[in-house]
Amino acid sequence: MAKKRANGEGSIRKRKDGRWEGRYTAGRDPETGKPIYKNVLGKTQTEVKEKLKAAMEENKKIDVTKAGQYTVADWCWLWHEVYCKPAVKDTTAEYYRSLIQYHVVPCIGSIKLDKLTTLDLQKFYNQARKSGRVEKYEGMKDRTLSVRTVRGIHAMLHQCLDQAVRERLIPYNPAAACRLPPKEKREMHILPPEKIKDYLTAAEEHGVLAMFYLELTTGLRRGELVPASLISRIRLAWETEGDACS
Repeated sequence: MAKKRANGEGSIRKRKDGRWEGRYTAGRDPETGKPIYKNVLGKTQTEVKEKLKAAMEENKKIDVTKAGQYTVADWCWLWHEVYCKPAVKDTTAEYYRSLIQYHVVPCIGSIKLDKLTTLDLQKFYNQARKSGRVEKYEGMKDRTLSVRTVRGIHAMLHQCLDQAVRERLIPYNPAAACRLPPKEKREMHILPPEKIKDYLTAAEEHGVLAMFYLELTTGLRRGELVPASLISRIRLAWETEGDACS
């Protein structure tokens, strides 16, 4: 009677086409109880032996019964609802939601989560930077996406994929090895003293004198001056309205 192969156990054989094949049991189907087999191929027995060892080690890091259930879009939405929203401010959760909707889903959302690679993400970031802005009007020439938004997408995906590693859906975080565009250095513009009177007069005419006077005299950030609901609307209009992968 043939001996049952335990989970993670492997075997090597030479195929009829001349290539070598390493085969191992990655787990068992929870519904049928039948073993789930995976394989690696190579030109030589030594090559396959090394591949098989690496595959079996990687297999220990994932739950094979769940790993293939999600696309990138599926997992991002689940992560956002279950892990992100309860743990961050409403404005941050809304910002991440917009990044998923306008960038991730159209561009890499259909890729299986366990098949997503660093190369997939790097190409996505590169293309988004080059032409990730939606064409708001016919003939719009500037389709570049800001470095700030690209880095925001990466930060969100890095957290999302870290959780997938903890859930044993993927063996490692493919975002960890990506190279990002450097942060843009912006020149600081200071309001000249002779313009302060006009600045405050205009603020008073628009009914926001107190807020703008406070900004001038205290150096408070906009987020500390403006209500959260208004920040959310401003941020969405500025960062994501029209920012999507072509």
